[in-house]
Amino acid sequence: MARLRPRSGSAFTGLLLVIIGTIFLLHNYRGLDLGPLLRHWWPLFLIVWGVVKLYERTAGSSSGDPGTARVTGGEVLLVLGLLSLVGIVIAADLVRGRLHDRGVDIGEIGETHPFDLDIAPKSVPANARVVVRWTRGDITVRAGETSEIRVTGQAKVRSWSDSEAERIGKQAGVEITPNGDGYEIHPSGSAEGNSRVALDMEIVVPAKATVTIRNEKGDISVSDFKTPVTINGKSGDIEVRDTTGDVSIDASGGDVKVSDTKGDVKISGRGGEVAVSSATGGLTLNGEFVGPIRTDKIAKGVRFVSHRTDLTLTQLTGHLETESGQLSIVDAPGSLALRTNRYDISIENVAGKMKIENRDGNINVRFSAAPKEDVEITNASAPISVSLPSSANFEVSADCHSCDIDTEFESGSLTKTSTKSGDSHLEGKYGASRGPKITLKTSYGSIALTKTS
Repeated sequence: MARLRPRSGSAFTGLLLVIIGTIFLLHNYRGLDLGPLLRHWWPLFLIVWGVVKLYERTAGSSSGDPGTARVTGGEVLLVLGLLSLVGIVIAADLVRGRLHDRGVDIGEIGETHPFDLDIAPKSVPANARVVVRWTRGDITVRAGETSEIRVTGQAKVRSWSDSEAERIGKQAGVEITPNGDGYEIHPSGSAEGNSRVALDMEIVVPAKATVTIRNEKGDISVSDFKTPVTINGKSGDIEVRDTTGDVSIDASGGDVKVSDTKGDVKISGRGGEVAVSSATGGLTLNGEFVGPIRTDKIAKGVRFVSHRTDLTLTQLTGHLETESGQLSIVDAPGSLALRTNRYDISIENVAGKMKIENRDGNINVRFSAAPKEDVEITNASAPISVSLPSSANFEVSADCHSCDIDTEFESGSLTKTSTKSGDSHLEGKYGASRGPKITLKTSYGSIALTKTS
């Protein structure tokens, strides 16, 4: 009697477990987003399954056992079970993401239980380098009059159970530890890396200390420092006031407010509202901020770069503001260079050289005093309006493609021409003496030269 060959199991089961296991591993440790992956690539499971079955049929035919290529009920149940497990993980991620978008995470569910913390002060050199590394909670960092670090505040524990909250709260703490040539202040015990624990603390360090602050979630407030301050806030508002040294802020969410600083201010990243006022240095703003941007009295000017705007303003004694498609600048004794789009631009009293490039947005420029430097304005699909004192002296060259030019200035040396296709051109000089050159260009809008009332 011929010997029966034992039927070997399908290789698909093991291969599927390897693939799913690898995907879960990447999800846990590399942040792989399962939703988009499966939404676009789920047919690969069917392709792999089919390839394995074709191989098993070919191999089975060669060995005389074609039954190994059959699709078994166990394989179908395994595929459905694993896909259900993946679906549960995706659903959990979606719920967590929706809660995070609304400012809530899983660790914030439950009642808040506050616990006062007792942290012993630590003596440090007056010019020490101090790093504040925080995970969650609001922190206030200010300069003190003594050469020591003092930390006071509360641990706030989220829990439905009083006993569980008390257990976690008693284990929460803050450590002040040497770190290289400086000191680091960070959460310890149950507060370290625990999403249910937030530490709302006030931290006092020597006034001459160099301070770096990093916070994962929570507001940051800094004041009264005489040395440079560096801040990295990932989720929360940031406020800096009354500092002498440079200020560097990297924001990833929330509003930023800086006031009464004597050094340069640099703000980068993304977030909501930005307000900077009374800075004797310069302001550099590089990033995407969805809220209003307001700056007032920036002695050494403003540099603003985003995907939409490139602005250089050498001095600002008045204010600059962007909000809801509006960009306005008032009282800037220096020069202005602006390249943007889809902004309605309003400029008033820029004394230096001016160059503006825009499209799909109105441009209105007003001079209370006669300009002394050249003005160059280019627009597209929107009008340009320039208002000048009647006593101004200037040379003008204006071109309007498929639109008209209107001027309140009349002079024998000013010539306006129009073509049959609707283009208009204005060129010449106005005034008794030599003045700056005003160059205006737009299309499908209009150009107006008016007298300042």
